[in-house]
Amino acid sequence: MTPASRTLHAGATEALRQLTEARARHRPHAPVRDLLPAGDIDAAYAVQAAWVEQCEAAGARVVGRKIGLTNPAVRAQLGVDQPDFGVLLDSMESPDGASVDINRTLQPRIEAEIAFVLARDLSGTNIGEAEVAAATAFVVAALEIVDSRIAEWDIDIVDTVADNASSGLFVLGPRGRELGTLDLADCAMTMWREREVVSKGTGAACLGNPLTAVAWLARTAQHYGQPLRAGEIVLSGALGPMVPVAPGDCFRAEFSGIGEVSATFTEATEAPE
Repeated sequence: MTPASRTLHAGATEALRQLTEARARHRPHAPVRDLLPAGDIDAAYAVQAAWVEQCEAAGARVVGRKIGLTNPAVRAQLGVDQPDFGVLLDSMESPDGASVDINRTLQPRIEAEIAFVLARDLSGTNIGEAEVAAATAFVVAALEIVDSRIAEWDIDIVDTVADNASSGLFVLGPRGRELGTLDLADCAMTMWREREVVSKGTGAACLGNPLTAVAWLARTAQHYGQPLRAGEIVLSGALGPMVPVAPGDCFRAEFSGIGEVSATFTEATEAPE
């Protein structure tokens, strides 16, 4: 992956340093938005791209993308008014049903999503829902463990974009489903913590339809020189409100017509220095 990122100015370089330090020290940092021009999303994506390049240089592999802030409930929770995207690395994936070490995150929250796995590249001048459907190998139930390197989730759109769209970890369900006649807008999701329902929604909460969300991503990622490629995983956005995660929590999400996915979070131990 070779994103067409622009040269970072001094403020963006400092934002990258602070976010990298927060990850390394396992301690959230103050917001970075004041280091970048007000509302400059391009500058924030340049910070994100530079961090991904650092990860790739250290041996990480890009496996897909995530779309954030597609659900009005989530945007309201965070006070952000538009979607964004981030990059998924191989180190972010956890197996379905496995125990997730909560110390891999700083301030985790969880949301249930429909993931797309692409059979072919999604690029071109006119990408809509039909093009996304034709390029999709299958969809699968997914959990995204969103996270923030910004203290107390005090973010605006610039903070979250620079912070790789507040990406943390993700879990894919055990079985994929071909799109066929699936109506993703009507897909109903229920997520439980143990026996308590903690989040509900449908695909319509994801920019009206998860296919619409992925089409938005394909166009936007291409604009930033990062077109979607065959084999990539795309987390298309939350179907319901996100939920805080605590040590010992066990979550399970079920999607009508698609399947289910689960994750358990191990008790916290001493965090790395």
